[in-house]
Amino acid sequence: MAPRKSKPSRPPPPSRTLVLDNGAHTLKAGFVSPDETSSSPPRIIPNCIARDRDRHTYVGSEISQCKDFGEIAFRRPVEKGFIVNWEAQKEIWEREFFDAKAPQQCDPSETTLLLAEPPNSLPVLQTNCDQMVFEEFGFASYARCNGPALNAWHDVQAIFRTPRAPDMVAQLPAEVLMVIDSGYSHTTVTPVLRGRPVHPAVRRLDVGGKLMSNYLTRLLSLRHYDMRNDPYIVNEIKEQACYVSLDFKGDLERSWKGTRGERREDFLTGGGVARDYVLPDFHTRMKGMVRNYDPSQNSRAKKLAAARAVGANEDVLTLRNERFTVPELLFHPSDIGMRQSGLANLVMESLSVLPIGLWPGLLANIVVVGGNGLFDGFIQRLQKEIVQLVPDECIVRVARPADPITSTWLGGANLAKSEELAGLCITKQEYEEHGGAWVARKFANGVGD
Repeated sequence: MAPRKSKPSRPPPPSRTLVLDNGAHTLKAGFVSPDETSSSPPRIIPNCIARDRDRHTYVGSEISQCKDFGEIAFRRPVEKGFIVNWEAQKEIWEREFFDAKAPQQCDPSETTLLLAEPPNSLPVLQTNCDQMVFEEFGFASYARCNGPALNAWHDVQAIFRTPRAPDMVAQLPAEVLMVIDSGYSHTTVTPVLRGRPVHPAVRRLDVGGKLMSNYLTRLLSLRHYDMRNDPYIVNEIKEQACYVSLDFKGDLERSWKGTRGERREDFLTGGGVARDYVLPDFHTRMKGMVRNYDPSQNSRAKKLAAARAVGANEDVLTLRNERFTVPELLFHPSDIGMRQSGLANLVMESLSVLPIGLWPGLLANIVVVGGNGLFDGFIQRLQKEIVQLVPDECIVRVARPADPITSTWLGGANLAKSEELAGLCITKQEYEEHGGAWVARKFANGVGD
């Protein structure tokens, strides 16, 4: 009887890992080596191809060279959280990582790729991604990880500033965690146990930065100027001026003009809500700015007269209830006719499919990541609404990392430095030997299981 052939051993893992959080609005990318003690911050790269009014095209980080963002058009490879246009995504990756003049030079044949993906991604899109990674780019090995679950590879108790002994070492990954990831395309609620997402309990809300910017565009175009061709400027207005209201009805009352002919005092003085936004002209001002509302310059005629008096040429928007009604969509998407639950109810829907014994641990460790977590008042409002829905004996703690935009990437970097990464990776040799269907099953079940 012929001796049984031994299974071929794996090649040694590459010495470098490219950690890539491929978001809809920006890419977060950086290299990590196992011997590094701390990770340097990632590069934040616009994930788009843009064309300005002069027909100049900018790919990825080239957009920093653009001098006039008026009427700029964007082409984004990620829609609804998923990579759907690999032609555009390939062009951006090549410009940033593989071209001769790429800012972050990468030799894929000597690099492991750790790629963050959204929860419950479609299998056909996952297969396309696997094919691109191995067949088009030729990475030596590859791990496709659930993006929100990477946040378990942080010192979570440090985010909550939990008191503890000085010599106590943080447990990685965190034992229990609920991650609310609110980004450009959507918002997801993901319970995570020991670094793994609980897929049946994942919930999704189709409200993200893009939908809120589009809603703000509509409001501004109805009330002020036609902003439909200025998505970049509207996005800046949203990021600089909008906030989550802790007293929605009160703020709405203070910003209400009143019935026809009525001159309400709160409306005339701004009521602490109104702000003036000075639009950029891309000649003297490259960035717009928020300033306190000036009641003395309330009417448009007075604004023009003041501008002529100082020899200035300012276009000013007075923002009132737009500032808080736009982020309110995260908590009440029904305001624009969406048949989905608000964020606090979504958390309860997620908990309802889990054993009640897990509720205290999850509710005490809610971490908010993604760009929308930067809205003023978001954390306080979310905690306030969840407290009203859960049993009285449950403690609710909601926090966000110092930088919620790069938090997922930093969690991935911590994973890349650990020994567990090797068990999560698929090598190019294994992909060629077993095929795409086998790779999909391994990633679905957890590689190494």
